[in-house]
Amino acid sequence: MEAEFIAATLFNLGVNLAYTIVALVLAVAALILIDRVLLRDVDIQKQLQDGNLAVSIFASTILLFVALIVSFGLKG
Repeated sequence: MEAEFIAATLFNLGVNLAYTIVALVLAVAALILIDRVLLRDVDIQKQLQDGNLAVSIFASTILLFVALIVSFGLKG
């Protein structure tokens, strides 16, 4: 009984880790897509290096929203 519980726990850990990696890759890809398509005139990387707090909040908010959408989509 205990071995089955440990195996199920490790399987769930592996599945959740895979979902996390997929969500992270999709979030970064979405941020890059938004940067290249929607914000052509704004260089997010340069603004971040200059210490623009508003751009950092914007970028992190996009990542959070994409992560939420992906997580709800993966849960079914």
